[in-house]
Amino acid sequence: MSTAFARNQWYVAAYSNEIGRELLGRTILGEPIVLYRTQEDGRVIALADRCVHRRYPLSASRLDGDRIVCGYHGFTYDTTGTCVFVPGQQRIPRAARVATYPAVELDSFVWVWIGDAALADEKSVPRAPHLADPDMVTVCGMEPIHSDYGLLVDNLMDLSHETYLHGGYIGTPEVAETPITTEVDEGAGIVRVSRHMMDAECPPFYARSTGIEGRITRLQDIEYLAPCLYLLHSRIIPVGQHAPVFRTEITYAITPSAPGKVYDFWAVSRDFATDDDEVTAFLRDFNHQVVMQDVNALNLLQRALDSEPTGYQELSINIDTGGLAARRILARLAAE
Repeated sequence: MSTAFARNQWYVAAYSNEIGRELLGRTILGEPIVLYRTQEDGRVIALADRCVHRRYPLSASRLDGDRIVCGYHGFTYDTTGTCVFVPGQQRIPRAARVATYPAVELDSFVWVWIGDAALADEKSVPRAPHLADPDMVTVCGMEPIHSDYGLLVDNLMDLSHETYLHGGYIGTPEVAETPITTEVDEGAGIVRVSRHMMDAECPPFYARSTGIEGRITRLQDIEYLAPCLYLLHSRIIPVGQHAPVFRTEITYAITPSAPGKVYDFWAVSRDFATDDDEVTAFLRDFNHQVVMQDVNALNLLQRALDSEPTGYQELSINIDTGGLAARRILARLAAE
């Protein structure tokens, strides 16, 4: 499986709090990028992470004010990517500049635009407002996965795997047993998948964080904004009741790094027990374990697929409806 990249799109490069006065290197859609904040106004700068001279990584270099000084031969670049100093001569070659990428900070993420900069519209950045909501508490992290990014999309669009891969964490029998409903907005590039479990076992993830004893009504509503943002709107209610409603927003930013590599940015936001540090620590550690179960499974799956002979036949069933719709949209975006 090899999912083509859609270049004229916004992708998450980092969390806002990852970027400061230390140079940070990330590779997005196969392009090495260096990120940092300016001293002057704190805005995020994103430049190509290779010196024009001998391709030394600028992320392994240093800042002098708001300029990057290459750690190999001292070529120096300003915030526009223009080279302003070369060693041993006054004349600076016209070709001495590196690419710059539009960058936007929104909802605790830093987004970058990899394609044609003239097409970058900040209004089109996908939103996850709960990440910056002062009434919610969020735990988050990022894990690199050595698999095609389409496999991560597949994984997230079909939550029936929770029953089997995440049993004892977030999975219960009802997840796999409950039918889904799927809505696709091809034009907007949005896929919605819903699974409403009216009488379900309460998994440890929710039992220990909410204090619920007994069975629950568990509502899962996925909203996938292709190619890069996945939102799972989760509601937990004690069975037979209308309240309290425990709201959890689960966010994934899916950023292809290179062919066969993807950054998995994950976050869990909640509106309950917001002042309970033990619940926060539990959800951070517990969800990280869940994420690592997916990471290990997708790494294994990619290795298995790499060993398959060409022309093998893939079998899909009803639970794959959302994932197949996502694949169609990704293919269209890449072709555009």
